[in-house]
Amino acid sequence: MTATGTFYGLGVGPGDPDLITVKALKTLRAVPVVAYPAPSDGDSLARSIVAPHMTEGQIEIAIRIPIMAQSFPDRDVYDRAAAEIAGHLAAGRDVAAICEGDPFFYGSFMYLFERVVADYPVEVVPGVSSIMACSAALGAPLAARNDVLCIIPAPLEEAELKSRLERTDAAAIIKIGRHFAKVRRVLGRLGMTGRARYVEHATMTSQRIMALDEVDEASAPYFSMVLVHQRGEAWR
Repeated sequence: MTATGTFYGLGVGPGDPDLITVKALKTLRAVPVVAYPAPSDGDSLARSIVAPHMTEGQIEIAIRIPIMAQSFPDRDVYDRAAAEIAGHLAAGRDVAAICEGDPFFYGSFMYLFERVVADYPVEVVPGVSSIMACSAALGAPLAARNDVLCIIPAPLEEAELKSRLERTDAAAIIKIGRHFAKVRRVLGRLGMTGRARYVEHATMTSQRIMALDEVDEASAPYFSMVLVHQRGEAWR
């Protein structure tokens, strides 16, 4: 029986190329095929993170994902990408799919994983999450002792967002983008604005840390986050 290749899911961190783990780096440099998510047009953030570490001659698979599609994830896109990856695996070539942050924390890798795992060996290498990166950039510990930390996607309905924030000790509000105005409004109504911290593009050259009232709600990027703690500081 002919040996198949192994499919690797590599978490490559939040943006700084130096935050890739040693294990992910070794795997990335060893595989002949590298797959990565990319927008419909333009460059891939994931690829830009690992660009300094890639080796000459690697086959690249750019998975063009229409982020603004009505139905996300686009199943046809992942079906085609998984089929192309499976072709390499069946031929005995290892494939690494790189993912910003961690592959299994809101990572697009999971949609490839579900299509490949039944037929080929898969190994997942965890990565530095954007939540940890934002916490470090802000100098704001996430939680302490028996605190409950809640990860809250900003696209939630306003009432649900408010309810979640009311019921937790600490929160990381992610996927901000065009939802910033709603997030700021809810934090204001809960009296939590002064205990909230905003950061965008953590660890990247474009990183910015701002007070909530300084943020232009029309320009907050998808890769931004608000951290908030009911005590203001986790150590209190």
